[in-house]
Amino acid sequence: MAQILSVGIDIGTSTTQVVFSRIEMDNTAGYFTAPRIAITDKEILYKSKVYFTPLKTQTLIDADAVRDIVAQEFRSAGYSPADTQTGAVIITGESARKENAASVLQALSDFAGEFVVSTAGPDLESIIAGKGSGAWQYSIDNDCTVVNLDIGGGTSNIVFFNAGDTQGKICLDVGGRLIRLDGGDSPRITYVSYAAAAAAKLAGVRAEAGQTISRSDLRRICDVFADCLAGAVGIAPKSPLQDQILTPGSDVYAPARPSRRICFSGGVADCIYSQSGEDDLRYGDIGPILGRAIAENRYFKDQKIIQGGETIRATVVGAGTYATNLSGSTIFYSEGIFPVKNVPALKLTKDEQWAVIGGDAQLLADKIRWFLQQSDSPRMLLALQGLPDPDFATLKKLAAAIVGALDASLAPGEPIIVVVERDIAKALGIALQQTGCQRKMASIDSVKIEAGDYVDIGRPLMDGLVVPVVVKTLLFG
Repeated sequence: MAQILSVGIDIGTSTTQVVFSRIEMDNTAGYFTAPRIAITDKEILYKSKVYFTPLKTQTLIDADAVRDIVAQEFRSAGYSPADTQTGAVIITGESARKENAASVLQALSDFAGEFVVSTAGPDLESIIAGKGSGAWQYSIDNDCTVVNLDIGGGTSNIVFFNAGDTQGKICLDVGGRLIRLDGGDSPRITYVSYAAAAAAKLAGVRAEAGQTISRSDLRRICDVFADCLAGAVGIAPKSPLQDQILTPGSDVYAPARPSRRICFSGGVADCIYSQSGEDDLRYGDIGPILGRAIAENRYFKDQKIIQGGETIRATVVGAGTYATNLSGSTIFYSEGIFPVKNVPALKLTKDEQWAVIGGDAQLLADKIRWFLQQSDSPRMLLALQGLPDPDFATLKKLAAAIVGALDASLAPGEPIIVVVERDIAKALGIALQQTGCQRKMASIDSVKIEAGDYVDIGRPLMDGLVVPVVVKTLLFG
C-alpha cells in the first residue's frame, strides 16, 4: 500500500478555500494475476477557513492576496509544497473569466509540488463538485440517477450521474453574487451581471446599478432563476432564459427524463437546506433570497432532495480527493518522461483508428498537422479507444503509423504519448519502441479521453506500476 498527499485549492467567484487529503493506493489483484493498482481510500486531513476571494476590481483577482491565503493555509495545515504529490488548483465560476486568471495560477505555481493540475472550466467543475458533495457516491450506492447543482456566487454547475457514470453536464450563469447590494431597508444595487439583468427583464423588474430595489422584486428575479434551473434539470419546461445565460464553454445537455433525485452544493446550498431567520441581505447579495426561491420552487418541492456531505466546500473537497485518477497497471514509458502538464489530446474516432490500422497513414498525418496548428502547442498526445484482444502484428501496424506521423510532425525533443482506453498499453508501447524511433515514448491505458481534453500525467507511483492522470475538459471557461 502507498499513500500520497493531495491538495485542493478552489478560487471561486465568492470564496477561496484549501483542503488537504490523504489518498491510499493498493494492488487489488489476486495472486498470480497482473497487478491492478486502485485508489482504496481517501481521507480529508485539513480544511481551511472559507475566505472571500480577494479582488482588486470587478474584473481583476488580487493574485498576491490569493497567494498569501494559500501560503497561510499551508502553514496552518503543517505542510510544505514539497509534501504534495497530486491535487488541483481550480479557478472556478466567474473568476475563471477574470482578466488575470492565468497570472493567479502563475502566482500559485510554487505551491504545485510534484504534480498539481492548474485548471478551470464549467464541465470539469460540475463533475468535481458533484463528487465532492456526495451525489456521485449516492448514485453508486443506490444504483440510480442523481443530479447535483453546485450553485456558487456566479455560476450553477450541473452534473447528472447514473450509478457512478457521468451522463451529462451543463453550466448556467446563476449565482448568489450576480446582484450585489449595500443593504438597508431600501437596498441600493452596486452591481448587476448580464445574467441577472436578463432575469430581471423576464421578471418585469427594473434592476440597474445605483438604484434602490425592494426585496420582493429581488425575489421575483430569483424566482426566474429558480425556474430556469428547474428547466435545465428536466423537471420543468425549458426557460427562455436558459440559452441566454449558458456559461461560455459549457456543454449543452438536456436530460432524456426528469431527474427525481436532486442534490445541492455550493454556497447557496446552505440557504436552500436551512432557512435561517437572519437578514436575507446579510452577505450584500442575493444568495439567501435565491436559496429560499429554490427551496420554495414548485418544481423542486416535488422532487426527492438529497443533502450531501459537503455544500460550500464541495468543489475544493472534490478537487483535493477526486481530481486524480490512476492509469492501468501494465503501461510503458521512457525514463524521465513524466510529469507532463496541459497536453492537448487528439482523439481518433473508431473508424479513423481502423483506417490507420488498415494502412491509411496519411489520414493520421494530416490530422496531426492540423491539430498542432489549431492547438498552438508544441506537444500533443494521441488518444485511442484501443482494440479488443489484438494480435501483435496488428499492434505493430498501428505503432508504425503512429510513430511515422508523430515523428514527422512534432518538434525535436517532444515525446510521443499515446493513451488508450483498453488494457493494451504495454504491448503497444513495446511495438512503438520496436519502430526504432529515438524519441521518448509513453503508452498508458485505462484512461478515457475525449476530443478537446487536456491531460496532466504525474510521476510514476507504486514502484513505477501506475501514473496519476488528470483529464481536463477546459483550461479556462
